[in-house]
Amino acid sequence: MTQPTLFRPGGFPLTLLALATLILVGCGNDNGQQGGAMGEMPPPPVTYEQVSTQDVAVEQDYAGRARGAREVEVRARIQGILEQRLYNEGQMVSQDDVLFQIDRKPAEAEVQRAQAQKKVAEADLQQAQREWNRVSSLFQRGAVSERERDTAQSALEMARAGLAVAEAGLAQAELNLSYTDVRAPVSGTTSLEAVPEGSLVQQGTLLTTIVQQDPIHVRFGLPENDARIHRTARQAAMGESETSTFSAALILTDGSEYDLPGEVDFTASIIDARTGSVSARAVFPNPDYRVVPGQFVRVRLLLQNLEQVITVPERAVLQGPMGPMLMLVDDEGKSAVRPVELGPVVDGRQVILSGLQDGERVIFNGLAGLRPGIPVQAKNVAEQEGR
Repeated sequence: MTQPTLFRPGGFPLTLLALATLILVGCGNDNGQQGGAMGEMPPPPVTYEQVSTQDVAVEQDYAGRARGAREVEVRARIQGILEQRLYNEGQMVSQDDVLFQIDRKPAEAEVQRAQAQKKVAEADLQQAQREWNRVSSLFQRGAVSERERDTAQSALEMARAGLAVAEAGLAQAELNLSYTDVRAPVSGTTSLEAVPEGSLVQQGTLLTTIVQQDPIHVRFGLPENDARIHRTARQAAMGESETSTFSAALILTDGSEYDLPGEVDFTASIIDARTGSVSARAVFPNPDYRVVPGQFVRVRLLLQNLEQVITVPERAVLQGPMGPMLMLVDDEGKSAVRPVELGPVVDGRQVILSGLQDGERVIFNGLAGLRPGIPVQAKNVAEQEGR
């Protein structure tokens, strides 16, 4: 009965493989040393990096959106007809610039009426004063009763109060007259007008909005772990100096770094349940209005400075049953396993917090199928780059 032919993954019949083996053995009988060499596997080639300790600055970028430092609503403070807009929409204005003109005539009439009421009150006060002088003199001579004296005194006091009311009314009328000039409360960029000229506006009607662009604010979110690191670093900085700030850099949409540094002036104390992040705000000078409110940017923060740590290529890190590990070249030229504690990744390199010593040789190329304890053909990446 014919035996079935078995195939290996390469597709060759086992009978042919056996025949090839017999031929090799026969050749080996002619030269025994040559056969021994053919039977040994050469050490696998690997590339290593000799590591050293260094200080590492851990930086991270966060997406954010620019906003004006203040967005102020400009509203009418009196009722009247909006006669004129005195600025171009989108124009930069300074604080106290007149933006709108409300009809002044009703307010001017109120001022005139208040002035007249003040004059009447002044005349009443003068008459009450003269009456009091006369009655008080007669009372001292016993010519009038105490009742008449009290009445004259009350009339004088009421006249003084009447003058105070008239003066307050005049002040209010003059204030309303000044409100007919609607002025910019802050310096910034104006938006579109909300009400056209000729409209009747009420007290509190929104007329326009001014956005203050210098400084510029950037709102962004910090992941929970980064927020914890940032808060710890900020508290340490504030412990050293009450005036210390946490610096930040701004990355624009074209990838360039904004030339003016800023600072983080606010970090929320709670985590947003929807996003799992902590809201934060950075403030940057913006004298040339290069950063526009609503623009998407990135905020770069220095989270922490790690002193005397080791970094390795990311691909050198392996995961074993006990956690992350590295393959090393030991003093005998053999591969060895080393469990390590990982830190953050900085510029494509993995920070090693513990488990690795200065000067050790970490394998990062040729790891596929590499077993610990076997000889390796090790090449230093620094020597390869030098060649």
